[in-house]
Amino acid sequence: MRLQILSFITISFFFACSSTKNIVGSNGPVNPYQYTSLKKSIVKNGAVASAHPLASKIGVEIMKSGGNAFDAAIATQLALAVVYPGAGNIGGGGFMVARTSTGETIALDYREMAPALSHRDMYLDAAGNVVEGKSLNGHLAAGVPGTIAGLFESMKYATLPFAKLIQPAIDLAQNGFVLTQREAVSLNYLQDTLAKYNTMRTAFQKNIAWKVGDTLTQTDLSNTLKRIRDNGAAGFYEGATADLIVAEMKRGSGIITLNDLKNYTAKWRTPHSFNYKGYTVVGMPMPSSGGTLLHQMLKMVEDKPLPTYGFNSAMAVQLMTEAERRAYADRAEFMGDADFYKVPATGMVADTYLKERMKDYQPGVAGNSTVIKPGVLPMKESEQTTHISVIDKQGNAVSVTTTLNNGYGSKTVVGGAGFLLNDEMDDFSAKPGVPNFYGAVGGEANAIAPGKRMLSSMAPTLLLQNGKPFLVVGTPGGTTIPTSVFQTIVNIIDFGMTTEDAVYRPKFHHQWLPDQVDVEKTFPVAVRAALEKMGYKIVERGGIGRVEAIKVLPDGSFEAVADNRGDDAAEGYTPIP
Repeated sequence: MRLQILSFITISFFFACSSTKNIVGSNGPVNPYQYTSLKKSIVKNGAVASAHPLASKIGVEIMKSGGNAFDAAIATQLALAVVYPGAGNIGGGGFMVARTSTGETIALDYREMAPALSHRDMYLDAAGNVVEGKSLNGHLAAGVPGTIAGLFESMKYATLPFAKLIQPAIDLAQNGFVLTQREAVSLNYLQDTLAKYNTMRTAFQKNIAWKVGDTLTQTDLSNTLKRIRDNGAAGFYEGATADLIVAEMKRGSGIITLNDLKNYTAKWRTPHSFNYKGYTVVGMPMPSSGGTLLHQMLKMVEDKPLPTYGFNSAMAVQLMTEAERRAYADRAEFMGDADFYKVPATGMVADTYLKERMKDYQPGVAGNSTVIKPGVLPMKESEQTTHISVIDKQGNAVSVTTTLNNGYGSKTVVGGAGFLLNDEMDDFSAKPGVPNFYGAVGGEANAIAPGKRMLSSMAPTLLLQNGKPFLVVGTPGGTTIPTSVFQTIVNIIDFGMTTEDAVYRPKFHHQWLPDQVDVEKTFPVAVRAALEKMGYKIVERGGIGRVEAIKVLPDGSFEAVADNRGDDAAEGYTPIP
C-alpha cells in the first residue's frame, strides 16, 4: 500500500519570476521561484515547521537524503538566515532543546554575549538616564553572535557533512528567491532605517519599492556562507569574515573585537525538566527564562480544574493571567545569566514556593502588580525571533529558537559580509527597573557585564510521554514567548484541543509590568468585558507569537502545524515503502 502525506490548508502561492535560474535543493527540487506554504502536514517519517516555506522544504529534503532531525534543524536555520532576514540569522544567537534517538535530552546555549569593552552603564547619559534607542539600533546594540558556533556544536548529533547542510542556503543567497507579500512590505518599511544605520549599501535596499514576486539575491551573504562551508566556524569567527565584522564596528563606533569573536563558545547546559500531568516537559535553563517561566506557570495552575472552566473562559483566562503575572515578577527580580549571578533556580520552582505565590489569587478579582511583587526566596529578565520544530522517524526531536531580538536586529548589515547584526544588548537591563523594548523590567541579575549572556524569553520546548516525544513546540514573540507556549500546552493537555486550534486560536499575555492583559484582535469580546469587570486593563494588539508545533499521534505519525499568523510552513515526507 502506498503511504500518503496528508497535507491541509495550502496557502500563499508564489509564481516563478524566472525559469532559467538554478533550483535549490539537496536531493530533490525545491524551487525558490515558485513555492507554496502548507499549514498542516500529517506524515510518517519526518516533519519540519518553520517561519518560511523554503526553509521547511529544505529541512525535509535533508531528511529525505539521509539526514536526521539535527541535520534538518541545521539546514533549516541556515536557510532562514537567507530567506527570513528579519529574524533568521548568522548574526544573532539562540537555544536548542532536543531529545536524541537514544533517549538523551540535551540543551545547547548559543546566546549572544556582551563584548569585552561593554560595561554596566554603557547606555546611560551623563545624568544616569537611559538613552532611548542606543541599545536597539546601530553598531553599539550588537552582542557577539553565537549562531554559527551553535550550529557546529549541533553537528555532534548530525549525520551528514556540514557542506551538504549549508549548500542550499548558499544557493538561495547566490541565485535568489522570490519574496512573499509580507517580506516585500517589511523590506519597504525598513528602507529609511537601513539608510540611517548602515555605512555601506545593502542587498535589502532598493531605489523602487519591493513587491511580491521580486527576487532577492544576496551575493555578499553567499560568499560569507562559502567561507563557513570551507573553513568551519573559523570561517566566521576568524579570517576574512571576522575582519569584515571588526571593520564594520570601526566605521560605526561599535565595540566587538577580533578577540570577542575568537573567544565565543556555545555552551551545553542541563535541560530544565519537570512533570506536568504525566508529561515530562523539557525546556531551556538560564540564561533563557523560558524553561523556568513555563515551569512556574504550569505548576501554578496544575491543581486547578482548568478543563471544567473551558478554553478562553473568563475563569481560565483569569487564572492563567495571574500565574503569568507572578512568574514575570520573579523574572524581573531573580533571572539572568547563572554563570555571572547566583540565580535561585531551584527555589523559584519549588512546589511550596509556587503554592505560596498563588495564595493571594482571588477568582473573579484582578490582581495588582503594585501589590504583587517578586516572591520571597532564601536569597536575593521585536518580537522578531523565529522557531523551528523538527522530528524524525528515529526518535530525534529538535526544538530550536533563534533571534536577532528586534525585527532585523540592530538594522546594521556587516559591509561586505551581507548579514544583519543583532540588537541583543537591549535584553540586558540597561538600568535596573527601567523597561526594555518589550516592556520587560530587570534588575541586578541581568545587568550588563563583559562576557555575560543577556536574559532571554526564548522557550524551545519538548513534551515527552513515557520518555518518547509527544510534542515539539516553540514560538517567536519577545516576552510573549513563554506565555504563548504555556497556553499552547494547556490548550492541548487540559482543554483537549486539536493541534491546529491550540496554535491558531486567540492568545493573551500578561508580564507583570505594564499591568495589563494584551489580547489579539480576535479575542472574544464577551471575555474581554468579563475581565474588565473584574478590574483588568485590556489592551488589543497584533498577533501574539507564531507557534510551530509537531505532535506525535497515537499511530506514531507526525502532525506538524505552522502558525497562520505568518508565512510559516509545515512540511514532511512519507516515502514509498
